[in-house]
Amino acid sequence: MNNPPHHLHSRRDFLATAAGGFGGMALSSLMASDMQAVVSHAPKANAVIQIFCSGGLSHVDTWDYKPELERRAGTPFDPDGKLQFFASKPGNCQPSFWKFRQHGQSGLWLSDLLPRLATCIDDIAFVYSMQSKTALHGPGNFMMNTGQTMPGFPSMGAWVTYGLGSSSENLPGFVVLPDVRGLPPGGIINWGAGFLPAKHQATTLDTSNAGQPIADLFPPKAFRAETKASDKPGLNFLQKLNQLHRKPRAGNTELDARIKAYEMAARLQLSAPEVSDLRGETEATKRLYDIENEAAGPFGRQCLLARRMVERGVRFVQIYCGAENTTAEKIRPNWDSHEDLPRDHGYWGEILDTGAAALLKDLKSRGLLDQTLVICTTEFGRQPAAQGKQAKGRDHNGGAFTAWMAGGGVKGGVGYGASDELGFKAADNIVHSYELHATALHLLGLDHEKLTWYHNGLEQRLTGFEGYGVIHKLLA
Repeated sequence: MNNPPHHLHSRRDFLATAAGGFGGMALSSLMASDMQAVVSHAPKANAVIQIFCSGGLSHVDTWDYKPELERRAGTPFDPDGKLQFFASKPGNCQPSFWKFRQHGQSGLWLSDLLPRLATCIDDIAFVYSMQSKTALHGPGNFMMNTGQTMPGFPSMGAWVTYGLGSSSENLPGFVVLPDVRGLPPGGIINWGAGFLPAKHQATTLDTSNAGQPIADLFPPKAFRAETKASDKPGLNFLQKLNQLHRKPRAGNTELDARIKAYEMAARLQLSAPEVSDLRGETEATKRLYDIENEAAGPFGRQCLLARRMVERGVRFVQIYCGAENTTAEKIRPNWDSHEDLPRDHGYWGEILDTGAAALLKDLKSRGLLDQTLVICTTEFGRQPAAQGKQAKGRDHNGGAFTAWMAGGGVKGGVGYGASDELGFKAADNIVHSYELHATALHLLGLDHEKLTWYHNGLEQRLTGFEGYGVIHKLLA
């Protein structure tokens, strides 16, 4: 596939043609509605909700039970002193700060940090043998989102909308809900379109601003003289201006994306604000997501909004549980627990546990879980050895971590792969982002080897060229 030529256009030229102004620009289709699906087999899922725990969630304190770590508690992890972790030399072996128990008919282990998710365990498939190519936050986020440690490559959500298009007339195909505390490591590049047409990048929803959930969705109050009904003829007129402006600039994907984004904004103004309006939800549903809770409420609200979006045809929703990193004397704004893991993971564990469990239960009760793939990931794990002056933290560990999937054709109540006896390195059926992405694409009806885009002399794809494939043992 050849990329279309890129045409430059000046701001003055643009304004001269589209003199009607930016706020009401519209075209006849949404960002990806002109995309023909390349489904290769019958899909099990028609939407994805991905939860991304930024900062490096500790697998040995949550999902991956290590009794040997308990037996070696307090003994030197590296007696010979040969190892150097990301930020320090390893301390003594440190077992989980929370007790592990078996749950459900499957008997899978989960720590007491996550009591609500424990009640969903028979719907979840765990991958215990995840491994990253980096132990740095930014590159690690890129790796799990795009399959590359460098910025500038398309995210999984962009690849999905490129392959399947949008199934909604009024909403974007790919929506991101960042943590209310800020953007994740690497920022908005995590959900960019890279070398794919720019229309496949995500639309970011600011859940902390109900009046303006999408930047510049509504014009300033001084420019809101006309009613919504009277806007429609004006939008039709502006559509014609947009078409005239675009005609001599065919192939400019950035211009196409910008114009289509404004057209989408117009539709959102007219019909989609109800997506973020939770007044129609029952009190029981709001309590399930605990949206009034000061700590867990914002993430719970995002999970509820994700459910509402997939109900309305949004193809891919990504929710961030954790923001950009800071060195902290208090609770960190993400899972990067170098100094005090009981403090940080104790706080974030309640947030994740409340929202993720509510999402799974809500989807299941509405008959949506079977057709919605839920994925929970982080960029890497944490070391089984203690870190810090008080020996209460853990350093970065790209060698082993856990991800999980549920719904959408996934076999629940199973574990795949394994890390070693201490949780230091993935040991059995090692999995990288490529296999996880290939499995998600497969469940959506896409062949990851055929979903390509020609760029820099290669047919690029999300899952790389090293022979990685679908994890068939996770499929129902």
